[in-house]
Amino acid sequence: MRSVCDRIVVFVLAVGLLAAAATIAHAGPYEDALVGFTADSFGDTVDSIEALTASGDPRASAVLEALKDQRLLYSAEAKKVFIKDKDDKVADALTGEAVAAPPSDIDNVRLNNRVRGALDAALGSLTLMAKEPGRRFDAAQAVFKSRDAGALPALDKALAAETDARVKKALTEARAAIVLTSADATPEDKIAAIAVIGARGDQDSLALLDGLPGDAPPQVAQAAASAKSKTQSHLAIWNAVQNAWYGLSLGSVLLLAAIGLAITFGVMGVINMAHGEMVMLGAYTTFVVQELIRAHNPALFDYSLFIAVPLAFLVAGAVGVAIERSIIRFLYGRPRETRLATSGLSLIQHQAGRTASGPTPNDLATPSWMSGAFDLGGILITYNRLWIIVFTLAVFVALLAMLRFTRLGLEMRAVTQNRGMAAAMGIRTARIDALTFGLGSGIAGIAGVALSQIDNVSPNLGQGYIIDSFMVVVFGGVGNLWGTLVGAFTLGIANKFLEPYAGAVLGKIAILVLIILFIQKRPRGMFALKGRAVEA
Repeated sequence: MRSVCDRIVVFVLAVGLLAAAATIAHAGPYEDALVGFTADSFGDTVDSIEALTASGDPRASAVLEALKDQRLLYSAEAKKVFIKDKDDKVADALTGEAVAAPPSDIDNVRLNNRVRGALDAALGSLTLMAKEPGRRFDAAQAVFKSRDAGALPALDKALAAETDARVKKALTEARAAIVLTSADATPEDKIAAIAVIGARGDQDSLALLDGLPGDAPPQVAQAAASAKSKTQSHLAIWNAVQNAWYGLSLGSVLLLAAIGLAITFGVMGVINMAHGEMVMLGAYTTFVVQELIRAHNPALFDYSLFIAVPLAFLVAGAVGVAIERSIIRFLYGRPRETRLATSGLSLIQHQAGRTASGPTPNDLATPSWMSGAFDLGGILITYNRLWIIVFTLAVFVALLAMLRFTRLGLEMRAVTQNRGMAAAMGIRTARIDALTFGLGSGIAGIAGVALSQIDNVSPNLGQGYIIDSFMVVVFGGVGNLWGTLVGAFTLGIANKFLEPYAGAVLGKIAILVLIILFIQKRPRGMFALKGRAVEA
């Protein structure tokens, strides 16, 4: 009996020794792949990345993520690879055990563009079966760009299991990109892939179709030429839509800057050359608000613009009232002196801003709800531009409501149409002038809040928009808010459509020439004010 037990023990020990020897002799695909990282060679690193992807080991993803984040370390002497976490703790990549005393020659695995390309493709392949649809979609996009033939088996497996339509479309496009660039694919498969790539219709698709070799079979070349032509037409349409969006964005900025001018010029007949400095005041108010919030209550930062808008209105409006009461009121009926005085005031305010903040532009931070962008069809829409358009339209509607439904608005309209009759009816025109100038300046201040999110805050901020604002007012019709709205968006869109062909400077010159020709036919703009005093 004892001899039988001894034989069993010997047999178990022998099996254990054989297994250990086999493990030492051949550690497995995952372990073999890790060894390549210790060679400190870009070629070996790429081979190791591909081997890790092919191994199918669940630990491979963590190693590749660590490599991407520069947290993958190696020891050439020990032939071991380590992963460093965010707390700088080091663990063995093979066993996962923490390493208290890493080897003295430990160093980062190096990256170059070739390694990064292989790494992106490998991570894309590994996340094709992730649980989150967003990660699967991003992985498919990464494979589409890398066109790594090694990802084809993983793509086929992911396609068979995919249920999300958006992700499935991305996977199909990624597979088509690989097939199109593969030397082993048949002409029929390549023609089918071209159809898929052509239906995608973006710049990446066009680049892929352009990259076909010149010795491609005639039927493949013909299909690629047809798909390329359709893609170019599709991109031209979306490019026009993108320019229109940029024009709306520019128009909203011009509208905010020009509304105040339209009001003061329409009611008071005053050309305020210091209007751009009111925009600057609003932008600097936003800067001060953000700095105070950062210093005292960072949790409120996302609400900084909601705090800055009323403050900018009050600051710029108060300065506007002070200017009207101290300078403008003595110069009514003397347009040259008014322009000269406000030009001098503009220089004083500009230099005061430069002295207070310095000549260096201040780059304001954007709240989280205004950060980022999203694709809408074939155009890219940024949240900050979108919110500025919404904000501009809200200000415009609020101003229209004020003019239509409040006593101040009624008196402003009366003074605009016939100042003498309004005064005879008991309206204090001097008070209306001061409030109107303050209102126009306050709106310029909140225009500065909006501009601070798309431009650097500096003493020159308002001056970059003041000329365009004057053109908007003259083109739309002096004192007419609807004319200002139409004029701002018309000039904004026209600018963006001319810029690709004529350049930014020549485009503005062309717009100015067109406005001069237009004014020759309609001196009062598109929507001229009506009233006996105005028409006289």
